[in-house]
Amino acid sequence: MPEASAITPLQAAPALREAGAGGARPPVISVDGLQVGYGSYVLMRQVSFSVERGDIFFITGGSGCGKSTLLRVLMGFKEPQQGTVRFSGRQFWPGSDEDRLAVRRRTGVLFQQGALWSSMTLAENIAVPLRQYTSLSERDIRRQALLKLALAGLSGFEDYYPSEISGGMRKRAGLARALALDPDILFLDEPSAGLDPVSAKLLDDLIVELRNGLGTTFVIVSHELASIYAIATRIVFLDAQARTMAALGSPGALVRDPATQESAMMFLTRGQAGHAGMVDDPQSPEITGMVRVKSGADGTSLRHKDSL
Repeated sequence: MPEASAITPLQAAPALREAGAGGARPPVISVDGLQVGYGSYVLMRQVSFSVERGDIFFITGGSGCGKSTLLRVLMGFKEPQQGTVRFSGRQFWPGSDEDRLAVRRRTGVLFQQGALWSSMTLAENIAVPLRQYTSLSERDIRRQALLKLALAGLSGFEDYYPSEISGGMRKRAGLARALALDPDILFLDEPSAGLDPVSAKLLDDLIVELRNGLGTTFVIVSHELASIYAIATRIVFLDAQARTMAALGSPGALVRDPATQESAMMFLTRGQAGHAGMVDDPQSPEITGMVRVKSGADGTSLRHKDSL
């Protein structure tokens, strides 16, 4: 870890009031005063939030704000410069390799491109972590692989290779592999990247079904407004210019809160004139009436169906 003197000094960020914060529950992830960078460069500072059991928690913000870097810290792949991370009260950063390994056994990861082995069938891909971390027989490994594929809506595709299925199905197969060891927490890095609107919506629905059916907690890096408003229980918004977090809470509450910082409000309402009237319920007409459309350099944004 770099010495404190080697870190670029930045003014401490003001404490944020969480929009829409409800009653306290024991957090499965607790982040306090996190500072992350490379060498002497500070990418983000004073990041503090908690993820509760059953949350679909989004890490969001513009390009270069540090979303993926923060995810790497939470997954144990990158050490922060300052601050602490705990999982269910157990020390993660700082902590021993044994502590982090014990926590990582309870997590699963869906990488942006799915990261499936192209020379293996879908069932064989899911069998890899089961062979490595369990003592199950080959027969039971096969049964578990078929079960996880069924949970991901891929029953009947177990003997297909990744090249033989669509991009959306590959994302589902990657999610099935992330579920192989029945994790408590799933980390998803830009799960909708490269998907058409229909496939992205199906993936969102699957995430909600898994949360409701298995009680899985999701931490998702994404800038997709359609997904954020449809399934996020809470978000943290990272501001690239300020190099810190600028908003924390439910997206519906944030867009209605006049205290929400301008950078976060601009992000959450980009391409929209009427987000400020949205409510927290993902099934509300304001949200279900949205569809994904492309909007220049900003990528995907939301529009009401009636306006298309």
